[in-house]
Amino acid sequence: MSILILGAGIVGVSTAVHLQQRGQDVVLVDCQAPGMGASFGNAGMIHGEAVFPLPFPRKLHELLEFGLNRTPALHYHLRALPSLAPFLARYWWHSAPARHRIIADAYAALTMRARQAHLDLASAAAAGDLILEGGCYTIYRTQRGAHAAHAEAEQAAAHFDIPYEALDRDAYQRREPHIRDVQGAIHWQDSLTVSDPYKVVQAYYELFRHRGGTYIQGRAEEIRAVKNGWQIASADGPVNAEKLVIALGAQSGQFSRMLGYRFPLQPKRGYHLHYTPDTDVQLNHTIIDRENGFSLAPMRQGIRLTTGIEFARHDAGPSPVQIIRAEKSAREIFALGTAEQAAPWMGARPCLPDMLPVIGPAPDRDNLWFAFGHGHQGFTMGPVTGQLIAEMITGEKPVVDPSPYRPERFPV
Repeated sequence: MSILILGAGIVGVSTAVHLQQRGQDVVLVDCQAPGMGASFGNAGMIHGEAVFPLPFPRKLHELLEFGLNRTPALHYHLRALPSLAPFLARYWWHSAPARHRIIADAYAALTMRARQAHLDLASAAAAGDLILEGGCYTIYRTQRGAHAAHAEAEQAAAHFDIPYEALDRDAYQRREPHIRDVQGAIHWQDSLTVSDPYKVVQAYYELFRHRGGTYIQGRAEEIRAVKNGWQIASADGPVNAEKLVIALGAQSGQFSRMLGYRFPLQPKRGYHLHYTPDTDVQLNHTIIDRENGFSLAPMRQGIRLTTGIEFARHDAGPSPVQIIRAEKSAREIFALGTAEQAAPWMGARPCLPDMLPVIGPAPDRDNLWFAFGHGHQGFTMGPVTGQLIAEMITGEKPVVDPSPYRPERFPV
C-alpha cells in the first residue's frame, strides 16, 4: 500500500516510521524541513503525568484573571475574540467537571503509553542519549498553588496510578539549589525530558529515511485527488499514493476545509527563548510553574523558557507580551542570565474544543485519514499516535480504543 503523509512534525514522522515498519510504501511531505514546526519549539517534555487535559477556567477568580488579560498563563488579542467565541464556548462546555473527567480517560489512554512509544522509537533511531530520565517538577509559590498542585497529583494517582513525590521547600531546595522563593514541588517521576526536541524528531526522521522512506518538500495545496487515490508533484515528476494522512498540526484545519471537512481547530500560540546563566548557576531538571504559565528546561541551546497560551487571529504577527511576562516571573525564582536570541521563537499548538485529537479515517472516504489536534501534548503523543493510526490503516488490533478520537464526532 502506498501512503502520502502531509506534515513532517513529530506526529507525521512517527506515523511514517510505524507504517514503514508494517511494510507500507510511505512518502512524507512538508513545506519545510522535518521537525521545523511546533515540534521544534516545544518545552521538551514527554508528559507521563499529563492525564488530565488543560480545561477552560470555570472558577470565578480564574475567569476574572483571564478576562482582564493580566495573567501570564494566557494572553488574548481583542481583535481575535469575535472569531474565537464559538470555540471558547464549546471549550468551556466540555470543561465541565463531569465531562472533563470522561474526556480524561481517553486522553490518558494516549499519554500513559507515550513514554514507552518514545523509548521504542528512540532505541530504533539510536537517539536514546537525547531522552532523559529523572522526571519533571511542578513548582508552586503560594498556598493556592500548593493546593492545586497537590490536588492534581492526588487525582492522577487515584484515577490513573501516576507515581509522584511531594517535596516541601527544603527538600526541593536540595534538588535545585539555585531556585529560590518556591514553597514546594511535585516530582512527576515517570515523565521524560529531552535535551533538544528538534534533534529527537530529526533522529526519528533519519530512521525513516535510512529504511528507504521518501521525503518531498512541497505544499499541502499541491495535493489533489485522482482516480485511484492522491497525487502530488515532485522534482522527479508526479507521486501517486492510495491513501493520504493529514498530520499538519495547527494547519490541519485549514487544509481539511479545502477537502470539505470543517473541524473546530484553534491554534494556541506559544513562545520560547533561550538563556545562558552565569557559570555558577545551574538548573538540574525541567520545571513547570502553572501559577505563572511557563516552564524552564535545561537544553542543548541553554535554558529554554516556554510560555503559556496566546489566542490571536491567524494573520496576527508575534507579540512580545507572553515572553515579557514569563521572563519577569521566571527571573523571580532563577537567575536566567543572558537571552541568546534577538527575538523569541513562536509556534502554534493545534487544539480542539473537547481537548482530544482527531485520529482516524474520514467518515465518507476510505483513502483519507486524520492525525492532528493534540493540543499541548503533540510531542508527547506523537509516537503513540503514529502507532495507533498505522495499526488502524493496516488492520491490526489498535493499541487503544480509537473511538474517542473519531473524526465524525464533529459535524464535518
